[in-house]
Amino acid sequence: MTAGARLADAAAVLHSDIPARLDRLPWSAWHWRVVLALGTAWVLDGLEVTLVGSLGGVLERGDTLALSASQIGLAGSLYVGGAVLGALLFGRMADRWGRKRLFMITLALYAAATFATAFSPGFAFFAACRFLTGLGIGGEYAAINSAIDELVPARVRGRVSLAINGSFWLGAALGAGLSLVLLDPAVLGPVWGWRAGFALGALLAVAIVLVRRHVPESPRWLLMHGRAEEAERIVSAIEAEVGRERRPLPPAGGRLSLQSRAAPSVREIARVLFTHYRQRSAVALALMLSQAFFYNAIFFTYALVLTRFHGVPDARVALYIFPFALGNVLGPLLLGPLFDRVGRRRMIALTYVGAGLGLGLTGWAFMAGLLDARSQALAWSAVFFLASAAASSAYLTVSEVFPLEMRALAISLFYAVGTGAGGFAAPWLFGALIETGSRGAVAVGYAIGAALVIAAGLLALRFAVNAERRALEDIAPPLGMHRPGN
Repeated sequence: MTAGARLADAAAVLHSDIPARLDRLPWSAWHWRVVLALGTAWVLDGLEVTLVGSLGGVLERGDTLALSASQIGLAGSLYVGGAVLGALLFGRMADRWGRKRLFMITLALYAAATFATAFSPGFAFFAACRFLTGLGIGGEYAAINSAIDELVPARVRGRVSLAINGSFWLGAALGAGLSLVLLDPAVLGPVWGWRAGFALGALLAVAIVLVRRHVPESPRWLLMHGRAEEAERIVSAIEAEVGRERRPLPPAGGRLSLQSRAAPSVREIARVLFTHYRQRSAVALALMLSQAFFYNAIFFTYALVLTRFHGVPDARVALYIFPFALGNVLGPLLLGPLFDRVGRRRMIALTYVGAGLGLGLTGWAFMAGLLDARSQALAWSAVFFLASAAASSAYLTVSEVFPLEMRALAISLFYAVGTGAGGFAAPWLFGALIETGSRGAVAVGYAIGAALVIAAGLLALRFAVNAERRALEDIAPPLGMHRPGN
């Protein structure tokens, strides 16, 4: 049976070289368009989180929304809760309905919700919009990570995934910059500036929707769902475009034998995660939980440390986001290629353990009173140069070590658990430690975060998968993989 043949029924076997053809493609303008169209999900998330953090004080004013500190905190929790629920809901749908349909739906939901936020008359409407915005962003994670891994050639999958996940901090820098400009009385001022910030985020999302229309459905997903003719048309079109730019194309080797099948049941998913791939699941959970705690502990209390311990005025806190964001962006960009060359296990361990040791030393220096606001920001920037690559590698790991039929759901499950646990516990714990006014208490919190990522890094060094430069189907054979005798 040829690669372009459609399955006659669920029991028919399809022999296809489409995955090998996608993996052997040289990097091209087509790949750049896919990365730019899909990778902006993290830019939007960074924009949202930083914008709200920077606008927190403004939203407490009587001439804006007159929110209390607890209401602002609750709105942040609702955003995280929406992201967790969105990941679970849309992750399952992305495996059933396809990557493209979901990454269009989730971005449209984000755009509508964040645009509506700009017109909030009070807390209830604002909180509901924050929840819906998080719902869209959470759904983006599962659909986008799946699509990127399935479209990007295996030999560069690591560096591309890390760079895209690290782009969160481009959004963070953009959010900080927007808040500084829009809140300036010479521009819009506090009363209208915060509304304009959310509206501009929505306009950016609408522009991305227009670009995403031209990103195709994952041919790998189409094959698994018996839509072989459509998959063949898409891959042939990609090859024709890439071939015009990078001719001749290298040969493709390797064919798969697949059977179309229904989406796996909850029981089958549980069996795959906790029985067949329990070692991979343990590593993935450790990586996601530790990085979520590590990041949320620092980022969501960043302003409190600067203002309470270093005397930085509220209006200048956003300036300290820029060096922090720079370290976070450069880490995945510069270290990403090593995840494909040196290997996943070694680099995951290096970045996790290195980030943990760096945070431990920073905590000691903070407790000893050796840091001022500037050196504290520079220390964090150095630590998160490693931590950003580490956190991005957690998403890469989860997205490539489980079978195609449940890839998006696996991403969403581990994201939900990591974000739900780390995103809730870390800010609460660090907020309580900062409230004590004791540098030693805050340093203990840093030590906890450091210990978690060091333990996760050592676990990865021992048990993580050597996934570098390997086809996804080789790392985790599809559940519908046909084997002789089946």
